[in-house]
Amino acid sequence: MEHPHRVVLLAGPSGSGKSYIAQRTGLPVLCLDDFYKDGDDPTCPRRNGQVDWESPLSWDADMAVQTITRLAREGKAEVPVYAIGADRRVATRPFDIDGSPIFVAEGIFAAEIVAECRRQGVLAGAYALRRPRGATFLRRLARDLAEQRKAPRVLLRRGVALLRAEPAVLRRQTGLGAEAARAGQVLRGVAALLSGHPRQS
Repeated sequence: MEHPHRVVLLAGPSGSGKSYIAQRTGLPVLCLDDFYKDGDDPTCPRRNGQVDWESPLSWDADMAVQTITRLAREGKAEVPVYAIGADRRVATRPFDIDGSPIFVAEGIFAAEIVAECRRQGVLAGAYALRRPRGATFLRRLARDLAEQRKAPRVLLRRGVALLRAEPAVLRRQTGLGAEAARAGQVLRGVAALLSGHPRQS
């Protein structure tokens, strides 16, 4: 089935600037972090008695793909609103891609659905954003503190753990089919895709 819209998936380590780069494309942006499971969902993986939010099993991949496929087919869908501090979805909101032939879906687990989006015929491209690890650590910590996502000591401990895990995260994401790319490469790749898809009226 031919879809009138297609998606660019943008993965990358937490704090690497995915949201910022996605906005810079000028395209509609779907935040995949809103598809986390509620913290009391019994299917969430746990580590040391706490939900392991770094595991893709804490994220609802099926719902994300269903939403992306609906957007590719119809151009609009209801999407969840997730409150990270509360560890749960708190609302839904309408999302409309406003006739754009391409939209971006960004999030740390975006690479997990590359194969399924390709199988569904909705994939335009997939990238794993690559930046210097130190810069990513500082960006992530500043963001999480500003948004009061968790207690500062929790954020610092998590930040150090993510800093150490970052090379493995990128290896997994590229292994799942995302192309490792710096910010400029992502923007040029999206521009090239758009050049062959004029905007619909």
